[in-house]
Formats: sequence, C-alpha cells, structure tokens
Amino acid sequence: MKDIKILAIESSCDETAAAVVRNGREALSNVIASQIDLHTLYGGVVPEIASRKHIENINYVIEKALKDASCTLDDIDGIGVTYGPGLVGALLVGVSEAKAISFAKKIPLIGVHHIEGHICANYVENKNLKPPFVCLVVSGGHTHLVVVEDYGVYRILGKTRDDAAGEAFDKVARAIGLGYPGGPKIDKIAKKGNPNAYLFPRAKISDSVYDFSFSGLKSAVLNQLNLSKMKGEEVKPEDIAASFQNSVVDILLERAMLALEETGICKLAIAGGVASNSAIRRAFKEECKKREIEFYYPSPELCTDNAVMIGSAAYYEYKNGVRHGWDLNAVPNLKLGER
Repeated sequence: MKDIKILAIESSCDETAAAVVRNGREALSNVIASQIDLHTLYGGVVPEIASRKHIENINYVIEKALKDASCTLDDIDGIGVTYGPGLVGALLVGVSEAKAISFAKKIPLIGVHHIEGHICANYVENKNLKPPFVCLVVSGGHTHLVVVEDYGVYRILGKTRDDAAGEAFDKVARAIGLGYPGGPKIDKIAKKGNPNAYLFPRAKISDSVYDFSFSGLKSAVLNQLNLSKMKGEEVKPEDIAASFQNSVVDILLERAMLALEETGICKLAIAGGVASNSAIRRAFKEECKKREIEFYYPSPELCTDNAVMIGSAAYYEYKNGVRHGWDLNAVPNLKLGER
C-alpha cells in the first residue's frame, strides 16, 4: 500500500509550525517557530503581532519541514492546515499559504480542526491507540471532554462554560507575579508548595455533569490574595500555585473518570498544552492504573501547538474522503465536528 505523506501547517495562535507526516503516525519532520519570548513582553498573545510574525516565518518553516523530511512538494499527497478555532488573522496566514501551495501544485487541500489535531497527537507516539477512546483536551483556549468514536468522528461530552484551564493558569500566574506563560511556571513553583494550604472550589455545573467552569476558581484565588493583603498576612506564591493546581487536577480527573464509567470505555487520552503539566499527568497515571484503564498522552513537544498533530488529523480526514476547495476560510469559532 502506498505511503501517504501530508504537509501540515499550523498557525492558529502564536506558533508558526510545519511538518511532514507519513500515514498519520510517523513524523518525518517537525518545525516550530515560537513567538513566546515576544508575547511575554506584553503579558499574553497580541493577535496583530502574532499575525505579522506568522507572515515572516511561514515560508521558512515549510521549507525546513520539507528539507528535514528529505521531501519536495512533488512527494506530498495532501496539505493539511488548521482553519479554526483560533485567532482569525493568524489562521488566515496558514490557510492562505496552504491554498496557494495546493493550487500551484494541484495537491488536495484538507482543512483541520485545531482540537482534532490535539487529539490526533496521541496517534503519533502511541502506535497502538485506536478508537474508541475518551480524550480530555486541555489547553490555553480549550477544555473539552470528547468520545473519539472513530477516526474523524467525535462526540463532545462536555466543555468549559467560561475560562479554559490554560487561561486560568495564565491569569493566576499573573496574579502571583509569575508572568506569562503561566502553565509551566505554576507547574514548577507548585512543586515547592503545599497543595492543601488553601481550599479552592471545585465548581460543578448543575445541568451538565461533564461541563467545566474555571472562572470561579480564578476569582477565588484573586479574592484570597486580596484578603491576605488586607489582613497583612504573608502569602507564599508556591502555596497558592499548588492549591490552585490541586483544584484543577481534581476537577479534570473527576469529569474524565465519570466519562469512562458511564461510557464503559477503558481507554483515556489527554492532549493540549496543559496536558504536559506534571501534576495532571501524575494524578491521571495513578488513577488509571488503579482502575485498570489504558492511559495515553503525547510528549510535551506534541502537547503544545505543532503541525505534526495537524498532519495526523489531516491524514485520517484524507482517508475519509475530506477535501476542501478554494473557498476554505478561517473560522475562529469553529466547533468540533463541523465541516
């Protein structure tokens, strides 16, 4: 059977990335031009700056991805590109580039949902993973609990009603003086703190057992900081970080385990930038081992935004017959499962 090589492009936020992926499971190259240092100056991602940097970087990362994979465009069977959700200006850079290459070289174009990409990152490093399985996607912009019923077929059980988990990490990190990006910094400092120093809330949604809410947790942390300041009490940032992180872990773990119980599925995967958090991984490993659940997760470099995950998702869409035309556009609020 002929190998299928996908050239993948990802530009939904502040990483300009390109990769060549073979048969959905093997990364022949993985090139990422990160903008983190630039956006750290502003305490978060500035959409206009992100878009301009994508324009500067995109040709370079594609050329390097092809070179690293020892390929030319003549070897490529399909072009996968993130077309939503994300920052509209950033998405447009990747979509426009993918359409131009597809048109010039007559290569099939496959638009990919960003969250689907995160889920598919698990296929690259876990060769034996096959649907059905439950996947928890936790990133800066998204928190989704999904049943992967088949390749390209998803059923959303729950998602956040307000802040995503990663967004809460960033806001709490800023409040305790750690700066941006918050996730890795809270993970590091929390190792030195007491996770039971403060009892922060574990919010539940009354009309949906699977949905998430992190806005109240973020507010509780801010209120505690203000209360301690008014009382003149010393606040240890490591204790705040550890207690906050402990609450997030409990919230995520409870929803995921409930999903496994009610679906009867014995396989769980996690994905997204926050999935590289050491406390989350440790808690999920322990609980899955206790329950005899197969647990899968990508390496940290495939948890954050990258094009390998987009190439994997595009391969399965390609196999399912999905093709997009020249009317493919950026859809900043694209829902998982939409075409």
